Amino acid sequence: MIYPIHEVSDILTRHWPSIEQSTRLNSWQIRTLNAIKNCRTAVMGSHVDACPDCGHIRISYNSCRNRHCPKCQGKQREDWIQAREEELLPVPYFHAVFTLPDNLNTLCLHKAGEIYSLLFQTAWSVIKSFADDAKWLGAKTGMIAILHTWGQTMSMHPHLHCIVPGGGLTGDNTWKSGKNNGKFLFPVKAMSKVFKGRFIQALKNMLPKEIDRDLLYRLYNKDWVVYAKRSFATPNHVIEYLGRYTHKIAISNHRILNITDTQVTFSYKDYRQAGEKKTMTLDALEFVARFSLHILPKKFVRIRHYGILSSSSKSKCSIIIKGQLTDLTLENFQTPCCRPKPPKYDPKVCPCCKKETMRTILHFRGRPPPENWMEIAEKILNIFR
Repeated sequence: MIYPIHEVSDILTRHWPSIEQSTRLNSWQIRTLNAIKNCRTAVMGSHVDACPDCGHIRISYNSCRNRHCPKCQGKQREDWIQAREEELLPVPYFHAVFTLPDNLNTLCLHKAGEIYSLLFQTAWSVIKSFADDAKWLGAKTGMIAILHTWGQTMSMHPHLHCIVPGGGLTGDNTWKSGKNNGKFLFPVKAMSKVFKGRFIQALKNMLPKEIDRDLLYRLYNKDWVVYAKRSFATPNHVIEYLGRYTHKIAISNHRILNITDTQVTFSYKDYRQAGEKKTMTLDALEFVARFSLHILPKKFVRIRHYGILSSSSKSKCSIIIKGQLTDLTLENFQTPCCRPKPPKYDPKVCPCCKKETMRTILHFRGRPPPENWMEIAEKILNIFR
């Protein structure tokens, strides 16, 4: 594994006094940034593991486990993906993206929970309506939706990545494939118009005081974007997609190229120029402010499941669908996912003697370990040996 040279936490640590006094950040954002700053440091507490057989001793600093932390997403992502592998259906899947226009960016900053929840609801209502229509499918489908709020330069760019199976269950629980032969999900131009109309109407009903005539005019006269890709080739590709998007955050540590006392330089892809890789330098506090734009409201759920893929239906629906598709001739969809899994870290295995003999002998909760922690650990270890 190649470890990044610079981290978001380094920026926060260097500029923390100014961050705490910033008027651009609210208390929840500062609390989240503080957790990221202290992640895997003595401030978070630590524990000491030791091997009674060979005497190896190590100290591990606790993680913040915050979903916005660049250092805490790897394991969470792998655990989530492995749980989803067993739920994959032997059918084609489609990738659709619902994007909000930039006219709503200001409203997203002040009413993030309401706007983002409405984005989820509207996107699902569009998918569900087209699936229910016999012209396009005529069956109950499902959706996994993942919220992203950023662009490559950490500017506001709220959009929803959706995975939709290429078919659904009819009223008598019979699997029905889509009429598109794997080429497209539903017509994107029609989806865009329906998405635009339903979202604006729901927005008017939800926030009548914040939606003035000028904003409505600009929203109605702007083209709204619903993007849809052709179906994934195999379930392996669905898993790879999930791995890239589920626990992604505004910027990873690997993209940070340089940090000075006043500035931060990072890399980004310019999709307006065929994904050309470029660099951008920002004032350090501006970098932190942009990063904080994408800290979600407390307890907000950013990965949601709907229809036959919802938590209440997926087990039952999966058994029904897989039972009907056991004789499916498309070998690509019968092949089990063979995505290479990273080696699983087992804290019980001693890195020295390779035996499952490591045991925790000390905890330092909410405080740094004392300077003589090694001496204390050796005395405790001698008791077990």
